[in-house]
Amino acid sequence: MSILVKIEAALDDMSPGDQQIGQFVVAKPEHVLRLSSAALAAETGTSQSSIVKFSQKLGFKGYSDLKLAVSEARAQRQEIPDGLIHGTIQASDDYAMVVRKLTSSKLLSIQQTLQVNKEIDIRRALDLLNAARRIHLVGVGASSLVARDFAYKLLKLGHNAHYDSDIHIQMANASTLGEGDVLFALSYSGSSKETVKIAEFAKQCGARVIGVSRVAKNPLDRVADIRLFTVADEDKVRSSAITARDAQLTLTDLLFILLVQTQPDANEHILKSEAAMAVLNG
Repeated sequence: MSILVKIEAALDDMSPGDQQIGQFVVAKPEHVLRLSSAALAAETGTSQSSIVKFSQKLGFKGYSDLKLAVSEARAQRQEIPDGLIHGTIQASDDYAMVVRKLTSSKLLSIQQTLQVNKEIDIRRALDLLNAARRIHLVGVGASSLVARDFAYKLLKLGHNAHYDSDIHIQMANASTLGEGDVLFALSYSGSSKETVKIAEFAKQCGARVIGVSRVAKNPLDRVADIRLFTVADEDKVRSSAITARDAQLTLTDLLFILLVQTQPDANEHILKSEAAMAVLNG
């Protein structure tokens, strides 16, 4: 996981002092590489010990290790295409600016979501889905739309996948789960009360839980057997979970494509689905 993505995703949960440091690191990673811990403390209005503690909270022995991780993250980071501007859309922005900012936010969210998930965790999730007796998908709000989309894709591959938009039916379905079943829970914040409760109940019943949420620690983390991440730029100005939905769709599309690759009879199921649709369209 890129340290820059990790810091950015965790900013809201940091103390004011750590936020100062984190925001500086994310905004000016190339500058950080040229600064000593004392110099970074001066730049951020904090103390040298705060810089060391900030590094340790992120899992490093000290500031030198943090700088090494920042250097690696910069080398791996995919650049946003020329001409695109990443930022909050303002009421005063003209049409062209809205298009540029929206495109930038979507691209950045997709890129960072793909970067932040380790292949080993993706493969573990695939193994669970492939072996599952039943797969129940849950989510509320925008996450429910992604859950429904992924459920339909799984059905196309012949999986025993279930989704219902009614939260009460989601809980009722979870009560039928047991060993060999999987609950696929989507919540960008990871703190949706309904989704977390359903995940907890499904796990008590013996099901395995795949949780899809943001990188920062959240209640869904504590329940999930496998954690997958989405990265989005959802600030208070954007109230429709636009980039969060795009990030979730990107992740579920990746899982679907990999399932098609690894499932021997995937093409057979897809062809049957297309043939069935052709009957309706004929």
